[in-house]
Amino acid sequence: MAASAHIAPNAWIFAYGSLIWRADFPFEAREPGFISDFGRRFWQGSTDHRGVPEAPGRVVTLVDAPGESCWGVAYCISAAQAPIVMAQLDFREKGGYQRRAVPVMLASGIEVEGLVYHATKENPNYLGPARPAEIASQISTARGPSGTNREYLFNLESALNAIRQPDDHVSEIANALRSLEQDR
Repeated sequence: MAASAHIAPNAWIFAYGSLIWRADFPFEAREPGFISDFGRRFWQGSTDHRGVPEAPGRVVTLVDAPGESCWGVAYCISAAQAPIVMAQLDFREKGGYQRRAVPVMLASGIEVEGLVYHATKENPNYLGPARPAEIASQISTARGPSGTNREYLFNLESALNAIRQPDDHVSEIANALRSLEQDR
């Protein structure tokens, strides 16, 4: 884990995947927001949470996408809790993710600097693009210590709908998985 981005007192963490609905750390505030010029994609393999090394699941990462906005949730972490929270998140996001500082536009109109966990294509768990039906098929059977990959996909879709910011890529894969399950 490269910790090139450090956390400042009362810093923000930007969540775009499972941290949206499963923030298992203390925080001072939680607010929807977005980061610009990034897209969320199911291109990262999960061998430690939603899959296993022999059968990786697929989870989201960020890709460069000029002109796009990636919505999620920003969490404000107190200075006192920051070292503990960052240690927990560094462990949780160890499967190819690195911290990166990004500007986050909160729904309230305030811009803050936030830290995001970002997995690039250089990491060993990167799976890359595939057709939505292929991604859905892989997700349908993957299971790891944190549960099924199916649960991850549908929880992410629900969490994004709850903040009124559905994601076309997530919805397309969720619909492909529903279709696949209906055909079984």
